[in-house]
Amino acid sequence: MLFNTLDLTIVALYCVGIIGLAAYVSRQSAGHERTAEDYFLAGRSLPWWAIGASLIAANISAEQIIGMSGQGFVVGMAIATYELTAAIALIVMAKFFLPLFLEKKIYTMPQFLEQRFDKRVSLVLSFFWLAIYIFINLTSVLWLGSLAISALTGIDLFNGLVLLAGLSLAYSLWGGLKAVALTDIIQVVLLIFGGLAVSYIALTEIGEGELLAGLVILYNEVPEKFDMILSSDNPAYNDLPGVWVLIGGLWIAHFAYWGFNQYITQRALGAKSLPEAQKGVMFAAYLKLLMPLVIVLPGICAAVLYPLLEKSDQAYPTMMGLLPHGLLGLTFAALIAAIISSLASMTNSISTIFTMDVYRSFSKTEASQGKLINIGRSAACISLVIAVLCAKPLLGSLESAFQYIQEFTGFFTPGILVIFLVALFWKKATTMSVLVAAGTSLFLSVFIWYAFPDYPFIHRMAIVFLTSGLACYMTAFIQGYADQEKAIDLNGINFATSKGFNISTIVIVAALVVIYALLW
Repeated sequence: MLFNTLDLTIVALYCVGIIGLAAYVSRQSAGHERTAEDYFLAGRSLPWWAIGASLIAANISAEQIIGMSGQGFVVGMAIATYELTAAIALIVMAKFFLPLFLEKKIYTMPQFLEQRFDKRVSLVLSFFWLAIYIFINLTSVLWLGSLAISALTGIDLFNGLVLLAGLSLAYSLWGGLKAVALTDIIQVVLLIFGGLAVSYIALTEIGEGELLAGLVILYNEVPEKFDMILSSDNPAYNDLPGVWVLIGGLWIAHFAYWGFNQYITQRALGAKSLPEAQKGVMFAAYLKLLMPLVIVLPGICAAVLYPLLEKSDQAYPTMMGLLPHGLLGLTFAALIAAIISSLASMTNSISTIFTMDVYRSFSKTEASQGKLINIGRSAACISLVIAVLCAKPLLGSLESAFQYIQEFTGFFTPGILVIFLVALFWKKATTMSVLVAAGTSLFLSVFIWYAFPDYPFIHRMAIVFLTSGLACYMTAFIQGYADQEKAIDLNGINFATSKGFNISTIVIVAALVVIYALLW
């Protein structure tokens, strides 16, 4: 065990403190009965700082910290493309998608599709997301988190899974989204501080006490790991195929994830107003620019300090071993913070979708607000039990859990993006056309994956997206190519953004241009 009494005390204080704070912010006024809107959407009262912090806390978890650091160890800074270009996707989401979703006052993404199409589309997407969240997202976060805890403490992997699941429930089950979002600012501060601390200590170790010297030595030792755009002869080219990461299928994954993913958009749906939601999303976009230093750089440092690691996913836990006691405990608390905040976000979204879209669709009577909340809590508990039991069988033998997530979510994201884009912006899209798009996406993705296993999945997503879009168009054309009764009237939606939002957009785009120009 790497920890001493000080480290363990810090971790224990964090766990008790975050559970206590979540309980405090979740308290109800005397005589107020908590509603489903209070539980699932924080009463639509979230401020911008909570939205921005919670977006990052929901997104950055074990699969990023452990998995992406592991890819930094193997590939280098090129993997940071996932983080950096996500800032653009967030801006697009805030400007073009949020005004439509908030105007509809929806709880979930499937609910929006029910309003635009019908219950069939809603249920198909509901069951899809429940399966993805439980068997891909929850399992990967739990497995990688348990792997890190085991490496640092010696705790058995299964016990680590149970511990993380229990902490996330203790932190979020009572208060719902409000408990998660209003405490995520602490989680994000710890996450960023912990990652920067690991990077700082690693660089000073490489530079024998000098930070800048360490950075220079690191670059000179492994210059290929600072290439943002990989050449075709790079072993990782299939995962990150050169310039296509900037102009190809990665944008499909970004827009589907940041624009239409329930456990991401749910934070913005709980905003007190559209301007507040947009400020929060922009805050998250700025934080995205820091993530390469927080997550990827420690993995690159590990390639110099510990080049013989058996598995790439061991890079970040190994680097934490360099930290002095006290700081080690705080950084470990930051890792736990990232894991349980993501678990809480996912289980809250699972409970929301199951309760509001699945349970209410099949229930023959109108459930009370209290019963809806209890159904949601039960769904959260059951989903975590399933994920704990499935984590090792699904992920135990994989070299990189991060690539596992990207590969298999890529089966569905092209179809999801087609469905939502036509739902939002094309009046002629029909129920049948989007169901055909969904089926085409899954069938073609699996076919290409099976028949051409070495074909880059980023290219695969682009081909599937275009084909699914064509299938959607042709189906609508065959059905009469007429405007649909439930289509959205875009003339009544205000897409204008504030001066501050527009200036921030320019700043972020300029920063990305500079980064890619320097590290091309």
